Amino acid sequence: MPRSNSSCERPSRRHFLAAASAGLLVSAGVSLTRAHAQPMDPDPLRLAGQRVIYSYPGPTPPPALFEHIRAGRAAGVIFFGENITDIAQIAGVVAQLRQAQAQSPIRVPLLLMTDQEGGLVRRLPGEPVLSAKQVGRCADPLGAALDAGLGAGRTLRSAGMNVNLAPVLDVFDTPGNFIDRTQRSFSDNPALVTTLGAAFIAAQQNTGVAATAKHFPGLGKAPAGQNTDLGPVVLDTDLSTLRAVDEAPYPAAVFAGVKLVMLSWAVYPALDPDRPAGLSPTIVGRELRGRNGFRGITITDALEAGALGAFGDTGQRAVAAAAAGMDLILCSGRDLAQGEAATAALAAAYSGGRLDAASFTDAVTRITLLRTGLF
Repeated sequence: MPRSNSSCERPSRRHFLAAASAGLLVSAGVSLTRAHAQPMDPDPLRLAGQRVIYSYPGPTPPPALFEHIRAGRAAGVIFFGENITDIAQIAGVVAQLRQAQAQSPIRVPLLLMTDQEGGLVRRLPGEPVLSAKQVGRCADPLGAALDAGLGAGRTLRSAGMNVNLAPVLDVFDTPGNFIDRTQRSFSDNPALVTTLGAAFIAAQQNTGVAATAKHFPGLGKAPAGQNTDLGPVVLDTDLSTLRAVDEAPYPAAVFAGVKLVMLSWAVYPALDPDRPAGLSPTIVGRELRGRNGFRGITITDALEAGALGAFGDTGQRAVAAAAAGMDLILCSGRDLAQGEAATAALAAAYSGGRLDAASFTDAVTRITLLRTGLF
């Protein structure tokens, strides 16, 4: 009988070797090069669209989404529970979106993503059944993390998706906070989070589905009752603790070849007293890319988050995130108008010189290289 992922039972030797091989491949430097990227698009609206992830309400994508995709003005789509009735239904939707992309002037696959963390945070039915917290408490947590990563990759592939917004690398600290309530952290031990996060990443990416480490530099210390989705959160952690504990899992994730990193919308005064992490050039550039050596794709958390209430409308937030060094802009409010506003604002800022042209095109190149390597 096939083994289920609903317990802490150890994965098979075959699964372990497959995941280990994935880690060895990425750490050995198997990657795409700039030579694989297509020539840069001269159309500012299409260029901007290559940085925007759209969302939509209900089970049926609106016709305008297909129009944006066919016109080359969308990097991808994020799916939520309200978009999904079962695997067969969403696989059919994904196939339609892929067909629209085949008619686009942008000749690389769409980024088709969801949050399949495990436990309570699963948009698709199926693996991983265990939450990150349950994985961390297994008798064999490493085996369980490998199994969870493989299960997540298989589940997304069965729906035709190619990016998982997981795993969470937040180091648990505060009982009852929004990370704890949904069991999204592997552990309060940064060394264990490091090991299990890297295992999940390597195992999942062995299936061909890109992984996303989140929420840099860490949300484990968020106070109970506060959530960046709903309002501002300030994490007044000293710099040495922030780096030794909260950021600790990221070098291993980078070594494991993680394709994307999502930044937090919390404010970290030790790094930048004025701006949330995803709007801070200091945190994106110095901490993530500089100190932690990440060279992949940066992606925002939800652009509609309550934590960004003081930072303008959708377009202004998108431009501020791009200026800070964020590659992909995640418009996840299930409103097509938000993706349209972000695309228009980015195009205007690029054309008007308010966003550095070289940095803008570098971001598009990184995204194109990622898309070229996905199914």
